[in-house]
This record gives sequence, C-alpha cells and structure tokens, in this order.
Amino acid sequence: MSTQSASGAVGNVTVNGVKLWEDILETARFGGTPKGGIRRLALTEEDRQVRDWFVRACEALGCTVSHDSMGNQFARRPGTEETLPPITMGSHLDTQPTGGKFDGIVGVLGGLAVLRTLHETGRETRHPIELINWTNEEGSRFAPAMLSSGVFAGVFTEQEALDTKDREGVRFGDALEGIGYRGVEVCGAHPVAAYFELHIEQGPILEVEHKTIGIVTGVQGMRWYEVTLTGRDSHAGSTPMRMRADALVTAARLIDAVQTIALEHGPDAVGTVGLIENRPNSRNVVPGDVFFAVDFRDPDDSIVQKMEEAFYAQASELAEAAGLTLEIARVWDTPAVQFDPECIASVARAADALGYPARRIVSGAGHDATYMAQVAPTAMIFVPCAGGLSHNEEESAEPDDVTAGANVLLRAVLETDMRL
Repeated sequence: MSTQSASGAVGNVTVNGVKLWEDILETARFGGTPKGGIRRLALTEEDRQVRDWFVRACEALGCTVSHDSMGNQFARRPGTEETLPPITMGSHLDTQPTGGKFDGIVGVLGGLAVLRTLHETGRETRHPIELINWTNEEGSRFAPAMLSSGVFAGVFTEQEALDTKDREGVRFGDALEGIGYRGVEVCGAHPVAAYFELHIEQGPILEVEHKTIGIVTGVQGMRWYEVTLTGRDSHAGSTPMRMRADALVTAARLIDAVQTIALEHGPDAVGTVGLIENRPNSRNVVPGDVFFAVDFRDPDDSIVQKMEEAFYAQASELAEAAGLTLEIARVWDTPAVQFDPECIASVARAADALGYPARRIVSGAGHDATYMAQVAPTAMIFVPCAGGLSHNEEESAEPDDVTAGANVLLRAVLETDMRL
C-alpha cells in the first residue's frame, strides 16, 4: 500500500473496530472475574501479564516499547522528523477490585487501534506517535490515584510514590521491582508534544442525550481524605451504653454527614465514603477504632474547599462529643483542570467530520490527562457507557461507540501532527 505524506490531508482512514473489540475481550482474561469484570490491581501478577501482552502487541506493529522508573510504558512509532517530541495517546490497564472491561482499557486499546491503522496503511507522521500505559491510575491499591502520571508531571516526587504502601504494607517500589517493570529513564524526562486520552464517560449524560462523543473540556476538582476515629474496645454485653467510646457509631454519623454536606453545596457537588475498616470487627466487641476514606468533588474548587471546611468542623464536633480521638489526613488534592483549546478543537472537528453526534462535557472523574495537562497540550474523548455505570463488573459499552471514539482519537492525532 502506498505511503501517504504527513503534509497531506487527514483523509478518511479509520480504525479496525472488530480487532479493537477482540483486543478488549482478550485482555479481559488477565484478572477476569466470574461476573465478567476484571480484578487487575496495580503491580500484581495480573498487571504484569497484561503489560507483557501490551509489549507483544505493540512490537508486532513495529513499535519500540520502553518503561520508565515508575513503570509507565511507552510504545513508540517513529516519525519522519525524529527530533520532534512525540504526540501521545494513553490511559491505564489497572482496574478497581471489582472493575469492568472498559475503564482506562478503552483508552489504551483505542490507542493501539490507532497505531495498528497507521502501521497497516503505511501512514507517515512528522512526529513520532506514542501510546502510554500509566501505572496505578486507579489508586485502589496504592493511594492516591494517578500516582505515576502525577510523578511524571512533578505533582509528587518519585521517592514519595515509591515509598507509598498499600493497606497490607507492601511498598510501591518493591511491588514494581517484583513484576520487573522498574525502568531506567527517570519518570518525567520523556518529552511530549501533545496528549490525548480516550475514555468511557463513567456517567449517564452521553447515553441519555444520545451522543456518541463527549468533547471533554476539563476535569472537576477533587480531594481525598483518610479519617481515623479511635475510642476504646470493650465488651458488648457488659459495657453500659453511657460508658462506651464507640468509634463506629460516630463514624456512621460522619459518613451520613458526607452525604448531607454534598447535597447542601449545589447540584454538581458529590461526596462519597467508599472504604471503611472497623476494628476489631467482632460481633460482641464495641468497636474501638474505625478508618474510612472520604472523596469530595466539584467543578468549582471553592465549593470543594467549603465542603472540606464543613466536614472538618462536623468531624471535630462529633468526635469531641463522643470522647474519641480524631485524625484526618488530606491525601490527595487535584484542582479543577481546563484542557487545551486547540486540542479540544481538534477533537470537535474530528467528531464533526466523522458525523458523530457530540457535545462538550466536563469530566466528573479524575484521569491521567488531569496531570498531563500540566505538561503538554491535552484533551480527552468520551464515549458512552451503559447506564453511566463504571467501577463495576457490569460496566459495558457498545462496540460501535468504542470504535467511534478510536476514530476520533486517530483523526485528532493526525490533525495535531500536521498543526504542531
């Protein structure tokens, strides 16, 4: 097949949607659950297996694959002007403990579909084109989320990240060494000309409005907290109610307060407690220690700040009234992000040229693009997911929608290659 010039028009080239869907089903084997989802926590054996698959798949398309000191993988297709920094695509292959087959995965495999199209059509680009698999985006094993893209962007130091431990005390750096993906290149030293990320929406708006493409303009602000309430373990049968220091009762009241605070701060504010540990967790012991996590989000950073202040005040009041010791640590703070106008415009033009119904949208979830926007011009592409359901084994998306997202990604990358 004849080679097209990088200076030519973007053209009508499209991805192989059938092969893209096959890749989604094939990679779902690594950590697949009986309910049809995936449990592929960062830096586990299942993560190593899908990383090895990623290397093989990219090398089969003539790419060279490397990984940096945080385990981020880079699959590189050469450009005609190799001194130019690469135009990149990316997302992640790690999942929640009860995750689905699409969150993050669509972005990596959609990028793979772009590389496959360029390879099979012989299309040349001025810039090298790279596909990135980011390490530990989910934060479900090592908090906070987006840890490695955060190091890449200078938000966290590499040593902070390597010393982070999971709930069982396993150190991030040791787990990374354990799966053989600690690279030599210093995380963040990799040049980037622009970054595009394809993702399922993880919300219901596109589906409800019958839109195929979400043109993502930015990401809302979000903060995570870890809360520990300490009282006193005591016998459930012989300790009078008035003499108890029950940490779980106060935790329950605080968890309810998280819900109330979010509802009181406007239509876009959200507050969640999704992790709780009750100790000693025995049916006939008054709980003396409770740990839980809090997640506050809103597109307006000032609203997030107000929710934090309200939560701190109620937590102090409730803990003092119950005679408990309170510890609150803010473990993650990512302000609202606005994506690059030119990259957003490239996504919009791609959707329009391909005839896909589209709308502009703000992301309610955090993504590696949040931190990449601090490094290079960045934009995201959303496709619908059934019922807006995500972080769930029943997470689902339509093959045609996933293919559409990959086609928009391909077109936006090619236009950006000609523009920069």
